[in-house]
Amino acid sequence: MSRYETLKAKYSKAGQEHVFAFWEKLSEDERTPLLDQLERIDVERVNVIYKKAIKADEDAKHASSDAIEPLPEDAFESIVGADAKAVEYRKTGLRAIAEGEVAVLLMAGGQGTRLGSSDPKGCYDIGLPSKKSLFQIQAEKIKRLQAVAEKECGKPAGSVVIRWYIMTSDPTHDATRKFFGWGKNGERLDTGKPANFGLSEEQVVFFKQGVLSCLSTDGKILLENPGKVAVAPDGNGGLYPALRQPLKKSINNVDAPSIISDLRTRKIQHIHAYCVDNCLVKVADPVFVGHCIAKQAECGTKVVPKAYATESVGVVARKDGKFAVVEYSEITTEQAEKVDPKTGALAFRAANIVNHFYTTAFLERTREMEHSMAHHIARKKIPSIAIDTGAQGKTDGMKLEMFVFDVFPFTEQFAVLEVAREEEFSPLKNAPGTKADNPETSRRDLLAQQKRFLEKAGAKVKEGVEIELSPLVSYAGEGLESIKNKTFEKSGKAETLEELAAL
Repeated sequence: MSRYETLKAKYSKAGQEHVFAFWEKLSEDERTPLLDQLERIDVERVNVIYKKAIKADEDAKHASSDAIEPLPEDAFESIVGADAKAVEYRKTGLRAIAEGEVAVLLMAGGQGTRLGSSDPKGCYDIGLPSKKSLFQIQAEKIKRLQAVAEKECGKPAGSVVIRWYIMTSDPTHDATRKFFGWGKNGERLDTGKPANFGLSEEQVVFFKQGVLSCLSTDGKILLENPGKVAVAPDGNGGLYPALRQPLKKSINNVDAPSIISDLRTRKIQHIHAYCVDNCLVKVADPVFVGHCIAKQAECGTKVVPKAYATESVGVVARKDGKFAVVEYSEITTEQAEKVDPKTGALAFRAANIVNHFYTTAFLERTREMEHSMAHHIARKKIPSIAIDTGAQGKTDGMKLEMFVFDVFPFTEQFAVLEVAREEEFSPLKNAPGTKADNPETSRRDLLAQQKRFLEKAGAKVKEGVEIELSPLVSYAGEGLESIKNKTFEKSGKAETLEELAAL
């Protein structure tokens, strides 16, 4: 049988033979890419995913809020206002970083569409005096943290490396790599300038999340045009299968079959994962890593207290006796306002900020978990072609995706760490000039945090003065002893301690 005949039989058996509806009208140059795409799609899996997603969607409509419970005490700890605890956890985390046991996973597949940009969201400039992008800010935090770990753990300069795995998507992959200084085939675009914002060439590894076919409301694969299946990224939960996908060394700078195998080969035991759109994120946070190590957690999550009882945010809780992120729509007003009698705080206050910890062993186990997880349905108007008329338009359909927290119910040893929102969470979601979570609030929150760093070190910052402190100078307020008693009277930016002292 020819490739066409084999695939047509396979898709016909799965009830998806309509993908060949326009075959006779396609040229040879159009047929080959379609066959290539259809070969990559596991059509039987598509059908299974659809059925499980529909069932889970129906079950969710009839779920009882009685099945939702606050986190148990042994799984939750707050370090808000508890500096002594944070200091001990930080020591543990720094030791692990110094021994090369910690890596970072960045979920950076999104475009800045809602921000009015077609670039990857990590390329966005939130309006700092330095014009640094989110990617550069995070790269510099990694570089500074490496130096802190070397100094505090007695390691030689340049010996500590935190590997940075960056998950992109089809629309953002090439643009992200170009932003870091790399061409499509792994070549350096400008050998006169350092790539990776000053991190070493080999420590940043790019890999792509997968895609899933877009479906009609009755589970039929949609065609974007006569010779192409409509697809969409598989959600940030696509992180887990993407870690097992084959890597191409020339593009990914890694001589390993997959990210998982690279973690194993390098004896990396602890992984910090987060989303790109948070300017306050503490990349490879030694306090969070140390907390999870101390609790012997295989999976953990960092949360912030809800701003108010009915805030529209998912919370980490227990659902049907298992750890989960519960959407605000699933919680009754009575539950949302319930207070813990011991602390006087909200019982359901652990707001999810997509900031997670894993052991490498846990990430390896996610292969087994995926068989039990159901995809979530996002109902959309999807650009597609009508099979019966050939008209191009938009169809009522669905995109299926996994969420990164869908693994929580399978966790046996789980840890939740509550941190201060103003120190660790300022998401960039909306366009300039909108009400909240926009470039203006990100800029404000980052500069306000850096002002607190300076004041805690004993300096004074006059009202209205803005000082941008490079992450290369201080990761979390450390190393600023030399500016004690200094008064900052003019706004400015500093890339070094010397520049800071001269302001």
